[in-house]
Amino acid sequence: MNLTRRAFLASTSALFLAPATFASGGEVPFDRNDVIALARDLASRPFAEREMVPQEWQDLTYPQYRSIRFRLDRALWFETETPFNIDFFTPGLYFPRTVQVSTVENGMTKPVAFDLEMFDKSDEVPQLPVDETLGFSGLRLRTEMHRPGKTDEFCVFQGASYFRAIGLHEVYGLSARGLALKTGDPDGEEFPEFIRFWLERPEPDRRNMVVHALMDSPSVTGAYRFNVTAGADCTMEIEATLFPRVELDHVGIAPGTSMFLFDQTNHGRFDDFRPAVHDSDGLLIRNGAGEVIWRPLANPTRLQVSSFVDTNPQGFGLMQRKRAFSDYADLEAQYHKRPSLWVEPQGDWGKGTVTLVEIPADQEIYDNIVAYWRPAEPYVPGHQVDLSYSLTWGEEPQRTPMPRVINTAMGENTFGEGRLAVIDFEASELFEDPEALNIYVQSPHVETSEGVLQRNPDTGGLRLAFSFEPGDRDHVELRAQLRLGKQAASEVWLYRWTT
Repeated sequence: MNLTRRAFLASTSALFLAPATFASGGEVPFDRNDVIALARDLASRPFAEREMVPQEWQDLTYPQYRSIRFRLDRALWFETETPFNIDFFTPGLYFPRTVQVSTVENGMTKPVAFDLEMFDKSDEVPQLPVDETLGFSGLRLRTEMHRPGKTDEFCVFQGASYFRAIGLHEVYGLSARGLALKTGDPDGEEFPEFIRFWLERPEPDRRNMVVHALMDSPSVTGAYRFNVTAGADCTMEIEATLFPRVELDHVGIAPGTSMFLFDQTNHGRFDDFRPAVHDSDGLLIRNGAGEVIWRPLANPTRLQVSSFVDTNPQGFGLMQRKRAFSDYADLEAQYHKRPSLWVEPQGDWGKGTVTLVEIPADQEIYDNIVAYWRPAEPYVPGHQVDLSYSLTWGEEPQRTPMPRVINTAMGENTFGEGRLAVIDFEASELFEDPEALNIYVQSPHVETSEGVLQRNPDTGGLRLAFSFEPGDRDHVELRAQLRLGKQAASEVWLYRWTT
């Protein structure tokens, strides 16, 4: 160990090693309250940036880093009666700081030591320094899912406070985060980090496991408990306890981060053989009044933020509704298998907004969509904030009680003025007599044509089409819904058209 690293450890030992949970060796008692106490203690101190790993790790190229692969026979709890295995990731490249990982069994915890022998690597990977201070960059959960007697991955925690999960027969897509801070602000975003994990060892007959995480950031600390259940959908029951260091006037609770490049609303901007490219195609909201809102996503030419004012929302999330291969025609990315993510608050979340941030992107490698709950009142320093909510990752984790919007398309109104909007609703018994339906199309900015409703022979549902003339406006808010009398017969479709 060089002097710089030793000095760093000495200067931070009071912070990281004072509680028994952070003892350097052996088993010590553990409880969730220990993590809360650590977060509270961190918040009482000035933020201290964690040391980066040695430069040799940071200098790894993308191919070199990708060629370092975890050996499945070195997984935590491998070939035991425990129904979960845990893989680990090395630091380096995009992950210059490490996290410390401990196991919890029978109420006692002990650390998991980093060992380079846990990994296979190609001959292109240079010699890398390893000492007792090195840790992992993240971890991956596996359990039996598709293959009897074999484990498959279904959940990953890696990078800042990011994590992601999948249900059966899905591939990874959008991510969640422990917390979002100042997303889209002119002064830049702050990314809190999970700096330590504790993994509770499940009993042999369990389909769920519990992960604890300690979060740190210049503005806030936090203690998180994830109760994760694998299955057709992956579900997470989350308890979060936050301790602000400063006033948090722009905080995002239960944030989801995704990618939307193009679909039939903006395909003309992209010379691409595929019909659509996105991890998610819409924001679904069930607000406190029970109204169901579908907001198709956009890839704007400039940053845009949409806020949906609410009190105690019933749920919200980023959905991937198009599920056919032909919707994307992408053999490699398999966008039709990307999961949706539904957030369901527990308890009283009060007043605030479901906030959608859409960032311009010209390539699919960029995550440019963020959705979260923004409380109306700032969180203030010196106060403890307790939150609980569930996350469900799956093909359709939230079914609405009425016909869904299954496609939105836009283009030039070939036989008239302005722009044409086309909305497809899925088949429903409510649509047996289309003439009995009332069409509501509104905009606070422009006049719209009367909506035309037609049966779609391909879907069996109905298609609503209307036109609008934006004139010299650079954006137009639009709203549409089908009703039977005064009762909703479809989701509320909301869209922001932009130049």
